[in-house]
Amino acid sequence: MQTSFGTGQANRESTDLAFTDPLTGLGNHRRFFDKVARLIADRADDPAPFTVGILDLDGFKPINDLFGHKAGDDILIQVAMRLRASMDGHSTVCRIGADEFAFLYPMVFSEDAAAEKSRMLIEILSAPYDVGERTARLSASVGCSLFYSGDETTEILINKAETALYHAKRSGRGRVVVYTREMEEAAKRVTRIEQALRRAVSAGEVEPHFQPIVDLATRRTIGFETLARWTDRDLGSVPPTVFIPIAEERGIIGPLSQLVLRKATEAARSWPKDLFLSFNLSPSQLVDQNTGLHILAILDRTGFDPRRLEIEITETGLMNDPASAAQIVEDLRRVGIRVSLDDFGTGQSSLGRLREFHFDKLKIDRAFVSSILDDRPSEHIIRAILAMCEGLGMDVVAEGIEQEAQADRLVQFGCAGGQGYLFGKPVDADATLGYLRDSFRGALRAKAI
Repeated sequence: MQTSFGTGQANRESTDLAFTDPLTGLGNHRRFFDKVARLIADRADDPAPFTVGILDLDGFKPINDLFGHKAGDDILIQVAMRLRASMDGHSTVCRIGADEFAFLYPMVFSEDAAAEKSRMLIEILSAPYDVGERTARLSASVGCSLFYSGDETTEILINKAETALYHAKRSGRGRVVVYTREMEEAAKRVTRIEQALRRAVSAGEVEPHFQPIVDLATRRTIGFETLARWTDRDLGSVPPTVFIPIAEERGIIGPLSQLVLRKATEAARSWPKDLFLSFNLSPSQLVDQNTGLHILAILDRTGFDPRRLEIEITETGLMNDPASAAQIVEDLRRVGIRVSLDDFGTGQSSLGRLREFHFDKLKIDRAFVSSILDDRPSEHIIRAILAMCEGLGMDVVAEGIEQEAQADRLVQFGCAGGQGYLFGKPVDADATLGYLRDSFRGALRAKAI
């Protein structure tokens, strides 16, 4: 017969297990939420500030993939030991996700102190980790929020810390961000834009604009790059530098891209057949093996010749999943679609990618073109890129040309293609047709002369 003492002990042990992370022995997310809720209740009558933080290991997945899950678990145990050892008698650290830890500092009352404590944790975690006979290094990002008012709940505090962590990770590795009111307003604005963008994509309200790409020697238009433009009835004109990252982060980029490509190919059907259409794929589309199927389905639906389409991808986009990107590129090239490497020289790729991916074209980033007239390193880099592309049998387009002198210098260096405000800004489908009519009349007049 079990005594009440034995039953009570068993219940406590069961509760402890429910609140404990089995790998590290730290408290789990339930323990953390419970600790924060209790502290809020304790300070209900006198809401003295305290700090909540979330710490995320930067680059843990690649290390896990490289060394194996057993080594990954060993690293997490070592991380937990270091974090536990860094806590004073008042503070708590818990593991709340795969490589995410949360800490509670009841005696940290200011944003500056929270940031200082967080930087100390990052420093502690930056020392090497033993992985068998090898060592590994990690960095971490931290987001913090401070409790100031009895109106704040556990969920609100932790959501604020997660928002701060998101900002920390966006700004680079090893960063600390403490939640601010401005961040809250920015988060609300992003949510408003996201909701409006979802509605706009569903209603087909995002439009393609087209910027001419020219033969630099003759100034003849040879194609157009497609650029997404969106004007909302309430928000007004939203720049693509704002809505494209939001679409990427919130999972809207696929439907948005398909909408713009459909409209662009419908418009381009009436152009002269020797003009190509260039279209950008986002990094997330290069990890989705359905991307090629979506593109081909749109071309089939609109009756646009695949041989007139060029797909632009960036160096950074290749890095997320090179094997997936390679398969998508191969699928597209198999049906005659040309593939171009955009923003060359500014990403994280290597020259080896040019051999592995068999690009048809390379686009020189505007950062080099803008300084070509007064910066010798930029001049030498452009010359080197052109020589390399000639050896690889790749076409080249220089982006961001705004001055005649820049165009002349590029022709002098042997660059065939150019794009930029000197030749035309992005305009909608109707204005593009007008541009083509004017170009055609100009060509006829030149022949007559």
